[in-house]
Amino acid sequence: MESSYTVGLDIGSNKIVLIIGERLDNGNINIVGVGESPVKGVDKGAVTDLDSVVLAIYQALAEAEEMADCKVTSINLSISGSHITSLNVSGTWVIEDHEVSAYDVESVLHNARSIKIREDQRLLHVIPQSYAIDSQVGIHNPIGLSGVKLKADVHLIICHNDLVKNLEKAVERCGLSIDQLTFSGVASSCAILSDDEKDLGVCVVDMGSGTMDISVYISGALQHSVVIDYAGNSVTSDIAIAFSSPLPSAEKVKIKHGCLVLDNNCLGELIELPGVGGRATKQIPRKDLLAVIEPRYSELLGLVKKELYKLESSFLSKGLQRQLAAGVVITGGAAQIEGLVSVAETVFDNMQIRIGRAQNIQGLTDKVESPAYSTALGLLRYKNDALSEIQDGFQENRFMQMFNKFKIMIKKEF
Repeated sequence: MESSYTVGLDIGSNKIVLIIGERLDNGNINIVGVGESPVKGVDKGAVTDLDSVVLAIYQALAEAEEMADCKVTSINLSISGSHITSLNVSGTWVIEDHEVSAYDVESVLHNARSIKIREDQRLLHVIPQSYAIDSQVGIHNPIGLSGVKLKADVHLIICHNDLVKNLEKAVERCGLSIDQLTFSGVASSCAILSDDEKDLGVCVVDMGSGTMDISVYISGALQHSVVIDYAGNSVTSDIAIAFSSPLPSAEKVKIKHGCLVLDNNCLGELIELPGVGGRATKQIPRKDLLAVIEPRYSELLGLVKKELYKLESSFLSKGLQRQLAAGVVITGGAAQIEGLVSVAETVFDNMQIRIGRAQNIQGLTDKVESPAYSTALGLLRYKNDALSEIQDGFQENRFMQMFNKFKIMIKKEF
């Protein structure tokens, strides 16, 4: 594959999406290939049938490669699931030469990430929030500034090692290597948020089929990441139970006729729904479908609101609107339902609500304009930087930098 291309692979509970794109000089992503395939071997971010997942990846890969006329060898992979946890920590470092260098930044981030986690866990992200030099706080880029002591506040995202290994195994069985692992909430945020929204304070809710990824940004930095393992499939299950219909039929009806608000013209509309076990097709009023769907969506959004109140006591005392002035941005496949903004405004007490779609993309935009593609598109844009996320090779990099400094000292002596 041409080195200028980047590939994002999003393995969801209902569907696998693979997108091939190219980063352009103007900051846009040019989409050249899109492949997707239904999948049955994934539940809430975890692999339950490896062979089924491998087959689905193959199908999505073949479709995208044919469209882009290229061969994919490596991908960026998204990770989700209730095993995702996060915490905020700090690290300090004595600045060498009294001027902050890239080495100093790497060192302070390394110190911040040096916390003990369980043997079955893996550190997925080390994301800087802000820096301080001596008494000066709120620094976004400390390189080049003078001082004695450097402090970094960072956001750590942790995942379950074995659950991630199963996803990695599925990808590798398709002959692909993994360039980067990214939390789905981080990827989606990268695709749909503006810097202004992050600065004002915003909550991103990526509503998929099996999970809801929540990412909270305050003062420009990621402050909280969590996954709730209830999402769009809960709505499908409610429809199937309420009307005694097979799950695949309930999913199709949800996508085609599901809504959260009805206008007067649709009040008498009837919908055909296949019966279970070969029973006759039945007709149900569309308003009855709404009566099943709307309470579940309200409950799902209520879980998000409850999570925000748990985040910080000031959210409850001062109100969410003061902390999250840019409101709530909802994206993901389950965000495509009509009337979601209206219901969300009610749940979140008239906060600003919008449906998040990827920004600054071109090329095959008609194939990826829906919120369902936010995570895969974000994987094309998000890139781990040596100064913002420390890789496992930190110790090697640190040794090489110290060795280079030693060589410079010898040259100065002679």
